[in-house]
This record gives sequence, C-alpha cells and structure tokens, in this order.
Amino acid sequence: MRIINGLAELEAAAGEHLGYSEYQSVTQDDINKFAEITADHQWIHVDVERAASGPFGSTIAHGLLTLSLGPHLAYTIYRIDGMKMGVNYGYDKIRFPSPVPVNSKIRLGATLSSVQAVPGGVQVGITFVWEIADKPKPACVAEMLLRYATEEQPA
Repeated sequence: MRIINGLAELEAAAGEHLGYSEYQSVTQDDINKFAEITADHQWIHVDVERAASGPFGSTIAHGLLTLSLGPHLAYTIYRIDGMKMGVNYGYDKIRFPSPVPVNSKIRLGATLSSVQAVPGGVQVGITFVWEIADKPKPACVAEMLLRYATEEQPA
C-alpha cells in the first residue's frame, strides 16, 4: 500500500502510478444484487440462458457496477493522510472499452494524475484503469476527483 502523507508528498507524487489492487471476481450474484438495487434488469446482465446466445456469450457486469468497485479496490492501493478531510468530488471521462463477462477477475490500477489548488485545499485527480485478467482492453477508464481540505473549512 502506498501511503502519501500531507500536501507536500501529495504534490511530489503527481504523475506517479500508485499500484494495483488484487484481482477480484465478479460473480452472477454480484451482478444480480446490483440489478436489484439499481432496478436495471436488462437481460445481458441477469438472464443467464438468453445471454449465453447473446453478443457477449454470457451475462456481463453493469458498467456502473464496475465503476462502483473502484473505491473499494483503491483502498487497497493507496491512502492519503495528513489532510483535514476528504470527499469524493466526482468522475471525469468515464469510458467502458470492454465488457466484464460474469466470473471475470478484475483489478484496479491507479495513477495520481493531478493535484490542483482550490479554495481551502486541493483537488486530486486519480486515473483508474479496471483491467480484466487475460483481456487486452480495460473494462473501464475514469478519472476520480477528490477534494481534500488543508484548512479548517471543508473542500
């Protein structure tokens, strides 16, 4: 795990690849639970029999399920300490270049792409790349934006 402590270390690490998570399987149970909570029951995700003869040869994970695994996987790669507080500010440039077939193993790579001053703190961009084991194209590429307060007021 990469631990970045404080603003000076954060600024110095801009541009660095922070590492990779372990691989995590995406099961049909995961996909079904996500479909339930989001009410997205499209057959390519939840109908195993129909999806077997569909364009992907099996069910596939929802793109937003893949994206949603980012923070969990990121917690195993890096940690930013020495700030008053931090919040998720959003994502930029989310793309889903390749589907995640059921029972695939995915991992996350993280690069600290930017550190910019904002009132009361910094905005940090971390480029996430979700890789699928044994596949040439990533499942998802996105830049997560975080705001960290370096002063008493929230970022």
